[in-house]
Amino acid sequence: MKMEQQLRQLEARVEELLRLSTRLRQENLALHERESKLVEERAQLVKKNDVARAKVEAIISRLKSLEQES
Repeated sequence: MKMEQQLRQLEARVEELLRLSTRLRQENLALHERESKLVEERAQLVKKNDVARAKVEAIISRLKSLEQES
C-alpha cells in the first residue's frame, strides 16, 4: 500500500512539473515576443530621434547664417 501511495505522489509531482514547464514555456514565448516588439519600437524611436536632431541642427545652422548676415 505504501508503494502505491508513493507512486501516486510521484505521478502527481510529475504532472505538476509538466504543468509548470508548460506555463514557463508560454511565459518565455510571451517575453520573447515582447522583447522583440520593444527592440523594434526602440529602433523606430532612435530613427525618429535622429531625424529630429537633424532638423534641429539644420534650424540652428540657418539661424546662425541669418545672424551672420545681419
